[in-house]
Amino acid sequence: MLLTTAQVLYCISLTNSIILCLKYVKYRIIKKGLLLSIALIGFAFTMNAQYIASNAIGLRLGDSDGFGAEISYQTRVRDTNRLEFGLGWSDNNNITAIRIIGLYQWVWKLDGSFNWYAGFGGGLASLNSNNNLFDDETALFVAGDIGIEYSFEIPLLISLDFRPEIGFGKINKDLDFDIALGLRYQF
Repeated sequence: MLLTTAQVLYCISLTNSIILCLKYVKYRIIKKGLLLSIALIGFAFTMNAQYIASNAIGLRLGDSDGFGAEISYQTRVRDTNRLEFGLGWSDNNNITAIRIIGLYQWVWKLDGSFNWYAGFGGGLASLNSNNNLFDDETALFVAGDIGIEYSFEIPLLISLDFRPEIGFGKINKDLDFDIALGLRYQF
């Protein structure tokens, strides 16, 4: 039995219609699946949201790259984000240094009052030679930040963080690793 041209064209158009319908259904399923995935991820992040104090001020104490103490101020931007500003100083036999830094941080809940955070930022460092071994300089640097913190029932926040920094000056031109303990009053 031979098919007529009209029957062949009808079969081809029917096949194309079925293929188009299947593509449309597949597209709708993928689109709904993608939207559902995005909604679930967003829901998971909002479920993980916790309270970050509006403000915290205190000290960040470390000395792995020559900077000793740092006065630290944190302010909440959103429920899980904050800005941290620091003014650090160091004075040893060779260098007197002052620096300012600003960081943007994301905070995630680990358990109860125990959080971890990560962020990035940058700052400005002024280095002065105490024994004229080098010319004084002011240089920019960029920094990352990752750490853990515990918020006590009293308004005390204790943290331990790791801050890699890359300097863009003549003296401060390499990668430094700064590890520090932070003690802050929350208000």
